Amino acid sequence: MAQKYEQLLLKNQLCFPLYACSRKIVGNYTPFLKPLGLTYTQYIVLMVLWEKESVNVGQLGDILYLDAGTLTPLLKRLEKAGYVTRERSKEDERVTVISITPEGNKLKEKCKDIPMKMASTGSALTQKDAAELYRLLYLFLEG
Repeated sequence: MAQKYEQLLLKNQLCFPLYACSRKIVGNYTPFLKPLGLTYTQYIVLMVLWEKESVNVGQLGDILYLDAGTLTPLLKRLEKAGYVTRERSKEDERVTVISITPEGNKLKEKCKDIPMKMASTGSALTQKDAAELYRLLYLFLEG
């Protein structure tokens, strides 16, 4: 009989339900984003740019907890689609500044109802539970 290591049981891992929930949530976005030709990661990049209009790649990575290696190909695709521009900073040519384009801003109108649609995708959480989960997740991210 195999020796049981409690610390290696999947049911004892905090990481697994976080991972599974993340995949489920991103999957729930797919029916709303796919018709717009967007992935979830492209969508959250656009959300930052709709709010800030312009950020450098380092700032964007800090906000989204993503590295430049993940962001660069994604930003190239968004630029090719006409939603963002990528330009070298005039102050420091090592820094790439990402800006939303008028076409990217038009996409905001098409996305404005996605948060409400996501709220109705069947989560068993109450608003109070969701607020507490949000608080705890950011406590973990910032810790």
